[in-house]
This record gives sequence, structure tokens and C-alpha cells, in this order.
Amino acid sequence: MVKVITYGTYDLLHYGHIRLLQRAKALGDYLIVGVTADDFDRKRGKINVQQSLMERIEAVKATGLADEIIVEEYEGQKIDDIRKYHIDIFTVGSDWVGVFDYLREYCQVVYLPRTKGVSSSELRTEKQKLRFGLVGEAAYLNKFARECSFVNGTQIVGVCSETKEEAGKLGEYPVLTDDLNELLDQSDAVYITSHPSLHFEQIRLALEKGKHVLCEAPLALNEAQLRELSELAGKNGCILTEGLKTAYSTAYTRLILLVKGGAIGKPVSVDATCTSLRDLSAMTEEDLNRYWNTICAWGPTAMLPVFHILGTDWRESRITTKLLDGSNDFDVFSKIDFTYSDAVATVKVGKGIKSEGELIVSGTKGYIYVPAPWWKTDYFEVRYENQTENKRYFYQLDGEGIRYEISAFLRMIRYGNGDYYISREISRGFARLMQQFYHGDYTCLGSSLMKAEDEP
Repeated sequence: MVKVITYGTYDLLHYGHIRLLQRAKALGDYLIVGVTADDFDRKRGKINVQQSLMERIEAVKATGLADEIIVEEYEGQKIDDIRKYHIDIFTVGSDWVGVFDYLREYCQVVYLPRTKGVSSSELRTEKQKLRFGLVGEAAYLNKFARECSFVNGTQIVGVCSETKEEAGKLGEYPVLTDDLNELLDQSDAVYITSHPSLHFEQIRLALEKGKHVLCEAPLALNEAQLRELSELAGKNGCILTEGLKTAYSTAYTRLILLVKGGAIGKPVSVDATCTSLRDLSAMTEEDLNRYWNTICAWGPTAMLPVFHILGTDWRESRITTKLLDGSNDFDVFSKIDFTYSDAVATVKVGKGIKSEGELIVSGTKGYIYVPAPWWKTDYFEVRYENQTENKRYFYQLDGEGIRYEISAFLRMIRYGNGDYYISREISRGFARLMQQFYHGDYTCLGSSLMKAEDEP
């Protein structure tokens, strides 16, 4: 019996895939098809695969061409599979000519001609075709614009900023404006990273025009605003979700699944710290209206694992904050303590102080430790009393998770579900804390940094 093996993603299975499988089948008597796992696809740069692993496996199975289907999960697996299944022929499309010549040491290698004019990438690009408008200050939009280039089907059509000159700093686009209506008329969706005080009105305008919205957290500064926006999005069939790159990274999602699966027993404490150090002493009144304060800039990120693990039904939340002198709402440091019925959490965020940016989740059987900066980690540890049981987890992180966020946003639009990564309950938790802070319900520490105009 001549055994043949081939591999592929098989996303949006099309005629080209089927023809390739038919040719592979004709090479021998028994065909094994390796379907690549989502994580492995990400490592190979395929970050906007549209179908789940199970959907892709079922599609290959439905062709009736595969005698056996396996999952490809790691680098070097091809050699292991060739040995394990006693493979005679390895085959793959001709666009990989030369890449797999190293396998000739183990079996025959055959490169098959591909069907011209058909590819999953082209199908994804045509299927999505999302025109993105960018809203906010150019300095904060550069990274997002760069990451869009890694996701098939995204087209940036313009930028809306405080002035046309500011918008023009990002590059040459068809629309460079300070009028949001002008940008919305040319967009299918918008990414918003303007000052949090502008989010509500900008999001509402976009939703009223039937545009999908990806907005940096927090979406709103109080629960009433969030409720209105959520109802408007539902009414107009729009996706409204928070841009929080950590929520879309592989390591973070795996960590949450481990906790939910009981890897450390029952979680009883979550401690998250997010800080960045910058000189705030020269802040002017104009700066205060442009720059994000600490609780908005870091709060949602630090609260994310708390809400994912412990939920949003806390009994008490206490905020202790240190304000910039002369300001009523620009905090340079804030500490938030949550008390649940059977658990606690502490969140520390700062822009005027520096601390170890780690995440620790404590449970009845062990704990999870994520080193700084935990919000863009590719590594974490599960630790136990018996150290020989400790486990380390590594996951590749490309583009700080932003490209995964963009890809996920496109899938939300396709399937009409925007609550998978950051549920509306979590968004409501963010809004509730923002409301508490902006209503002045906090304990204020002593004097902080002086603004430049207050100096003697």
C-alpha cells in the first residue's frame, strides 16, 4: 500500500483545494490529510482564517477524498507524521517548490500544480472587503494602520482627527478630515481611539449611520451611555465592541480557559498591575483635554482578567487615587479593590508611577503567574505546592495582538456576534467603574505632581 500525506489550512474550501486533494489521492492508495490548527496557522502568519478547526476538518471530510484526517499543531510535525504513519509520498502545492525538499530524506516529495485563479486569501479578501475609517490622534493610529496590512480584506479609507493637518500625518488616504460625517460616508466601520470623553458621541453617530465600531476601551464613561449605545447597535444590526488587544491574544485566552477549567482549583484572588512612566509635571490645561488619564488608559486592561475570571457581580468596589495637582479627574495612580461573595481582586494602574506589571491569579490548588508586561505576554506559568507539577506555557504573539483583534472584528461582522471576546457584561463593568470614578466616589491621596504653570 502506498501512503500519501498532505497538509493545508483548507479555509473556505474551494475547487482549488478539491483538485489538489484529488491529485494527491491519485498518487497512492491511502491519503492522510493534515489540517493545521488555529494556533499553528497564527505562527505561520495566517491570522484571519475565517473558519474554525472543526469546520475546516468537516469540509475536508465531506469531500470523501481523505482516508484519514489529522491535526497539524507544531513545527517539525511533518517528520514525526511521516515516520509515525510510514508515509511513502509527501505532497503539497507547487507554490511551495523547494521548501520541503528536506523531507526527501524520509520519503518521496511531490509538488503538485495548483489551480490558477483560486485561493483562500483572495476569497477572504473579496468576502470581507471592509473599508476602515480611523478616528483619533495620528500618534495613536499608526500602529493600528500598520497592523491592518497583515489582515486580508481591510482597506483604510481615511482618518478623522482634530485637524486635517493632524489627520495627514498618518499618510495619504482618500479622506483626511476633521469632520467625522465625511469619514463615515466612505467607511463600513471605524476604529476609534480618540479621548474617552468623545467616545459616546462619536460611537453614537457611527451607529446611527449603520457603521460597525471598534473602539478602544472604555466605550462609555457611565452605564446609561453604554446602554444607549448597545441598544442602538442592536437596532441597526451593527457590531460594537471594545478594542482591547490583550483580550485577543492566544496566551491570555488560554490562561482564562485554564482557570475556567479548574487548573488552579477555585480562583479566590486576582491581582493585576499596569503602569507606564511619563513626565506629567509639564501637563498644561490643553494636555489634560487631550491625554488619557490613568484609569481610562490602563483601567480596562487591568480589570479585564478580574471580570473574565470573577465576573462583574462584585459586592463592593473601592477606588484609591492620586490626582494630578489642579485636576479633578486626571489620576496619575489608582488602586481598585473588588470584594466578591467568595473572592477578592486588586487592580493597580499608573502613568505617573512605575511598578512590576505582573498578573497573579490565586486558587485553591495553585496559582498562575504572568510576568511583566502581562498584557502582551507570550508566556505564563501554572505553579503548585509541589513544584515538580509546575507547567510553563508559550504562545507566539505578533503585533502585540492588534492584528488578532482586527481579524476577530471581521469575524464578528461576518457572524453577527460581538460579545465573544469582551462580553457586554464586561463592558458594563468598565462603564460602572468609570461612573464611580467620575462621580468622585474615591479616596484621594495627598498632593501629586504640580503642573508647569503652578510652579513658583
